[in-house]
Amino acid sequence: MNRRQFLSKSGVVLTAGSLSAIEPIQRIGKPKLRLSVSAYSFRKQLMAKPGAPGAMDMLGFIDWAATQDLDAVEPTSYFFPKKITPPFLAELKRRAYLHGLDISSGAIRNVFTLPDGPEIEKWHTHVNTWVDHYNAIGCPVIRVFAGRAPKGIPEKTAIENAVRNLEKACRYAGEKGIMLALENHDFLMDSNRLMEVVQRVNSPWFAVNLDSGNFADKDVYQAFEKVAPYAATVQLKVSVRNPSGIKVPADLSRFIKILKKTSYRGYVVLEYEAAEDPFRAMPKYLKQLRELL
Repeated sequence: MNRRQFLSKSGVVLTAGSLSAIEPIQRIGKPKLRLSVSAYSFRKQLMAKPGAPGAMDMLGFIDWAATQDLDAVEPTSYFFPKKITPPFLAELKRRAYLHGLDISSGAIRNVFTLPDGPEIEKWHTHVNTWVDHYNAIGCPVIRVFAGRAPKGIPEKTAIENAVRNLEKACRYAGEKGIMLALENHDFLMDSNRLMEVVQRVNSPWFAVNLDSGNFADKDVYQAFEKVAPYAATVQLKVSVRNPSGIKVPADLSRFIKILKKTSYRGYVVLEYEAAEDPFRAMPKYLKQLRELL
């Protein structure tokens, strides 16, 4: 299916110049899936006070990952030290390398639906700073958000703002050789709305961070398959929303089959958000994913 057919089937209106945005990622060779884990899975432990049961820091997270059958780790900006220094970043990179782990991706918080002005410039400064931090540890792709539509701003305008700001952010990230991957989050949890943004961002340094647990569509597997061709990194959760909006266990094998069907080559990141203690629960999910990969 070419891009024009895809847009037609998705109900997206083609306008003059709309085909200048990104195409589905063209990959050569058979599917190649590698396993990573998100630091966000240990959010309670990473936010705990030192000495508390299970408390860890980012370096401790990498040490734990080394005890599992993993190819990489995904650090999350929320859990870095308040004061980030070049020696800390160097040690993080060194620690991961000596443990045989890649930095598959990184995650930050941002809002790009804002109009031009001082507030959005603060977010651009924030994103650029984290591009520099992640570049220092050898991270190839960073998860970003669009954010919610600000109060008083129509959704159409919020989407236009997001497209403009994503393109601007990608220009700086691209200079560092880093891709920015937009997550299906906030008001982009609907796959059609997400694709409306994705199809309009014109940058070779832009892609999707495909999160299996964030779709609000009635059929999350169908939504996942629709967006998969644009994914530069994938986060899998152990639960999804059913058509009634209730969380149910995810069919991880079905997600993996979709990724293989679309010839995905890249990292599959387990982002654990369930209630069970991650130290007990995650090894069994990682084992299951390793077998599926």
